[in-house]
Amino acid sequence: MRFVRKLMIGLAALAAVPLMAQGPAVAPPAKKVAVPATSAAKTAAAPVTLDRADLEAWLDGYLPYAIERARIPGAVVVVVKDGQVVLEKGYGFADVAKRAPVLPETTLFRPGSVSKLFTWTAVMQQVEAGKLDLDKDVNAYLDFKIPPYQGKPITLRNIMTHTAGFQESVRYLISSDPKAVMTLKKQMPLALPDRVFAPGTTPAYSNYATALAGYIVERASGEDFDSYVEKHIFAPLGMTHASFRQPLPKALEAHMSKGYPDVTGKAQPFEMVIPAPAGSLSASGADMGKFMIAHLNDGAGLLKPETAKMMHDYKAPGVGPLNSMALGFYEQWVNGHRAIAHGGDTVWFHSYLWLFPDADIGVYISMNSPGKAGDAGAVRSALFHKFADRYLPSTEKPGTVDAKTAAAHAQMMVGNYESSRGSFTNFMSLFGLLGQATIGLTEDGKITLPALDGLGAGARDWVEVEPFVWRDTGTGERLAAEVKDGRVTRWSVDAGSPFMVFEPAPAGTNAAWLNPALIFALGIVLLAALAWPVRALVRRSFKADFALEGKARRAYRLSRLFAWLVLAALAGWIGLIMAFSADIGSIGGPLDWLIHLLRILTPLATFGLLVTALWHLGQSIKGKRRWTMKLGAVLLVLAALPLVWVTLAFHLYGFNMVY
Repeated sequence: MRFVRKLMIGLAALAAVPLMAQGPAVAPPAKKVAVPATSAAKTAAAPVTLDRADLEAWLDGYLPYAIERARIPGAVVVVVKDGQVVLEKGYGFADVAKRAPVLPETTLFRPGSVSKLFTWTAVMQQVEAGKLDLDKDVNAYLDFKIPPYQGKPITLRNIMTHTAGFQESVRYLISSDPKAVMTLKKQMPLALPDRVFAPGTTPAYSNYATALAGYIVERASGEDFDSYVEKHIFAPLGMTHASFRQPLPKALEAHMSKGYPDVTGKAQPFEMVIPAPAGSLSASGADMGKFMIAHLNDGAGLLKPETAKMMHDYKAPGVGPLNSMALGFYEQWVNGHRAIAHGGDTVWFHSYLWLFPDADIGVYISMNSPGKAGDAGAVRSALFHKFADRYLPSTEKPGTVDAKTAAAHAQMMVGNYESSRGSFTNFMSLFGLLGQATIGLTEDGKITLPALDGLGAGARDWVEVEPFVWRDTGTGERLAAEVKDGRVTRWSVDAGSPFMVFEPAPAGTNAAWLNPALIFALGIVLLAALAWPVRALVRRSFKADFALEGKARRAYRLSRLFAWLVLAALAGWIGLIMAFSADIGSIGGPLDWLIHLLRILTPLATFGLLVTALWHLGQSIKGKRRWTMKLGAVLLVLAALPLVWVTLAFHLYGFNMVY
């Protein structure tokens, strides 16, 4: 699915979608000047004929080297054109221990969120049948109620453009335990996340919303989702090596590729994607080719041409000129060609599907490992751009703005930003603090976005090509910002842009000051906690009496006790984050006891520290203690304040287990 372990910690998947249809309010128009063909413009070679011989030679020159460098065991690539398969080929191993090769006809990979395209196709089939309406309150199709947000319900159009307003939800997302799988009827009311944006206003990618669409298909059709897809999508296309079922049917188990951390790691268990319509598909490359051909051929075998065109050609409003959502698919413009696409990531499998309707070309890649340092993202990104440069070249010569204006606009972009794809009303918002996106400046005054560099083959070189629109000279991808009253209000990027925007981090939760404040606070708490036993040992060694007595002694000792409780809570949160980063499934049940414990311990420790530190400070002043003790007491109070603030602002308390 379009979720990765880096999702909330590193913001690896940067993207942006459609907003309300308003243009950015910008500063006075900047003067445009032509840009030399040697700078931001791509120098296009003559197009190469896309045939099997050339494509296979080109792929054989790129992909084996790329996956070997990335330490990825195996991959499958399928390219179709004009209703025919140009090439379907496996690279590397589906099972490293058995040295079993990837067979494109039969080896199953997990395309993750590319699965969503099947769910959206099913929705459009039901729209075509008159059983669903894209613009009707979805409560009309459900057996439970989704409360309105700001007085507005959500629609299937909101869901298909990721503007339903749900916050991120990970508890019921993915697991290696087959017992974690549940019916949509049980899961949908149980896992309902809070809505944090008004519908249709802010793109925020949602696996839950996609699963909700799958449940609506179930209710509208009278068939369970797995059976519906088998009967109405797989069977008409002859997709015999594909299934949404978990665990896999016995007949397909032997064909399933193993998933790996990297080529040296152990094979991992079959992943259970709990919101199945959002990402549980297992399919061979050849079957994915059949699906691409059907959609390129105006939905032949699946949809009426007018329904397919509605799905493909819809263009939701977005940020400036950036890529936008269609219905379920999203745009990926490259070299002047519009691709409609979807990417997908489970923990172990990483995939992408692109369709170029104007050229009648489809490209699909899936890999069975994130590779070294998550390099699978760079491998597929480079494949997309290099394929387009070879077979769909461009002579684009974008403009630019004058240097003075560009420098001023770049300076306006500097700061920390929160992603709309995140958690905001529960303890998982802590990951948002750890993963705020930071825009800085290079030595020559250009914007730099380090979090995005890992998704490509190298660092980006952003050149402003029109006011508040930047283009990377290497890939042609764009970054655009909306500006109001001289301030950046939101921005996004082309690299997967249609379902996420970034907004300035609020002052109270901005990592620019809060992270240093936390480091200071925890440093003081650590010193105070360690000094307690150390001083006791020193006094014992020199047979000295403790200077404090009565209330002053109790205040001192309690403040140190709560300092240790703060450190215990910190250790618990670090352990939880490490467990989450290593195995997303661990947070959805096995670690519930730790989550409950931490949300009791954390407010107890931080508020207890603040109260006892204030008491200790008062006793130190009242008792006219040495200035060193008073200073230590003041520092401990100052340390407690940001800890209490983080506890409240990031919801590190409570008992709600929907997160």
